[in-house]
Amino acid sequence: MEPIVISASPHIHSRDNIKRIMYDVVIAMIPAVLLSFYLFGLNALITFTVAVGACLFFEYALQKWLLKTPTTLSDGSALIVGALFAIGIAKISFGGLGANIFNPALVGRVFLLVSFPVQMTRWPIPGEGRFSLDAVTGATALGKLKDGLRADANITELLAEIPSQWQMFAGMEGGSMGEVSVIALLIGGLYLLYRKVITWHIPVAVLGSMFVFSGIMWLFNMETQADPFFHIIAGGAILGAFFMATDMTTSPMSAKGMIIFGIGIGVITMLIRLYGAYPEGISFAILIMNAFVPLLDRYIKPRRFGELKKVKV
Repeated sequence: MEPIVISASPHIHSRDNIKRIMYDVVIAMIPAVLLSFYLFGLNALITFTVAVGACLFFEYALQKWLLKTPTTLSDGSALIVGALFAIGIAKISFGGLGANIFNPALVGRVFLLVSFPVQMTRWPIPGEGRFSLDAVTGATALGKLKDGLRADANITELLAEIPSQWQMFAGMEGGSMGEVSVIALLIGGLYLLYRKVITWHIPVAVLGSMFVFSGIMWLFNMETQADPFFHIIAGGAILGAFFMATDMTTSPMSAKGMIIFGIGIGVITMLIRLYGAYPEGISFAILIMNAFVPLLDRYIKPRRFGELKKVKV
């Protein structure tokens, strides 16, 4: 009998490559970015231009003149991460795209949040000062809720003072550019699922665990807790679940690992929202779970092709 010879992996070939995947992510963000231009006007356009320009410059400069390595500017990855700290510390210092252990975009954001807390927690109000550089600022829905509950305000009155859930779903609330509109982000997320850039495991695990956790807390005390739908559509939950947590380099490889990873993000996010100092916790939660990805990949592995299953006798 002729022996069966199995060639070395990979066994499945596709047209996917880094550039195609990264530009798919960029395309998926277009609805949220365009809506941000409409809602926040000139300031959003300036912020976007400066951020993207800085990302591209630092990626090129660090690789060209500091590391003396081939530049990867054209792969599109620099378009979706922060500027100097994200590119230089969180990405390039670990070896570049594919070698970083933490999501560079979130590292950049958390660095700015910790370093400049006042500037990073002042949010423009949609539609106010759209064509002016002087934007009117206000708190996010999560921020108003947290501050009000700290002052022992009635939650019914607090919810009446912030945008309705439909307004938050559409994007009519203060917040970071690109995260305020649930519908725009869902369009982008569904595009990524359609293109098979991401799978359903992490988004469903993140949002599902947030919904269950907040739902249990709400059922136990409706007088001090917002309902689970509020927590899903408020803040950066949708952005984090579909665009940040699903980063291929910093998320687990197995489906079971992805689900555990997503549940951890959802639970930590809710713990920070309900009991932490910050009203939002999705960025911190993803970075914390990024640190556990090597362990998840090591101990949760799919069975290898041809591996015999151990049977207890």
